Amino acid sequence: MKMLFALSLTLVLGAAFAGAQSLMKDRATLVLEGKAAQLTVDLGGGSIADFHLSDQPLNPLSWDSWSFSTDPNAAPPPDPRSMGHFLCLDRWGPASDAEIKNGMGWHGEATRVTWKAPDKPKKKDGRIHAEMRAELPMGGLNVRRSVALGEEQPFFVVCEEVTNQNKLGRLYNMVQHPTIGPPFLDEHTLVDANGRKGFMQGSPMPNPEEPAVFWPQALNRDGEIVNIRHLSGDADPAVVSYVIDEEYGWTTASSPTTGLLIGYIWKTCEYPWFDAWRHAANGKPFARGLEFGTSGLHQPFPILVKKGKIFGRSIYEYLDAGETASKSYACFLFKIPADYQGVASLSYADGKLILHERDGKPERDLVMEVGQLFP
Repeated sequence: MKMLFALSLTLVLGAAFAGAQSLMKDRATLVLEGKAAQLTVDLGGGSIADFHLSDQPLNPLSWDSWSFSTDPNAAPPPDPRSMGHFLCLDRWGPASDAEIKNGMGWHGEATRVTWKAPDKPKKKDGRIHAEMRAELPMGGLNVRRSVALGEEQPFFVVCEEVTNQNKLGRLYNMVQHPTIGPPFLDEHTLVDANGRKGFMQGSPMPNPEEPAVFWPQALNRDGEIVNIRHLSGDADPAVVSYVIDEEYGWTTASSPTTGLLIGYIWKTCEYPWFDAWRHAANGKPFARGLEFGTSGLHQPFPILVKKGKIFGRSIYEYLDAGETASKSYACFLFKIPADYQGVASLSYADGKLILHERDGKPERDLVMEVGQLFP
């Protein structure tokens, strides 16, 4: 289906095929709707802008980069921008001074271009499938994304294939940037992950990994221990990166206040780093990044190359001319009780996700049948 920009196309197109393409708040979107959940992709930047339960409209991914603009109360322009869960590609963090002069911004081009989704979603094998793609002209990369939303269960799976269209090989990074915001995010929201050894991004170069910390601990600017499962009015340290030692990486954000949990799972061999970003405004939690990707150092490529590795893990990848890299992840929602204590561990086997509560009994486990998540 061709992209439809008519303002009349504001409705959701119903049930399994809720959207080939529709407009939401004057923006072109791709909407998939199952019996358990609805998923919206904003095509102006490719962000997953909304993922909520069918019987609970609360969207954990409510953050919008426009809130950081000089006039956040003004109507945002229709230009591509990052919101909710966005893709950092071809880099994570800043460009070099020379690249900035040539027009490269933070986190690469993926959120600065319009994504195309020419075909109508299709229902197959208990999931609703859709595809979209984008061209990154400065980076010389092409990204093709497939999304599969569960019909009966509130989860989706994303597979992204990145192809180097340059005549020469190049360095690149690819980081998923899920970002939660209020009202899902408040002082009681708990973030859990299976990160292990980590370091604060604010530590001085050339050895920011010294001193090292271990999840969920970090150190603030005064050297005091901070438990970054929590966020109140002080977001110091703002970004802490951890390596993952298990076969699968995972992270969850639990909001007992709203009775909802959102979580992610991915292969550690594809995304070896978990990057926790925290931001407060006016003394309250404002945003949290549940980021996972190929890098744990928020620096331009010249610094990444000079540094090489941290904790024995790579902080960038190489993509040869014409080569394609494929990476996947899954996201899920659960309802939780008001006294939920957060996630101690997560297991995925035999097509089933099981979340074990901290200090919880087996009957408090959260269980979801998801089938095969990864190739």
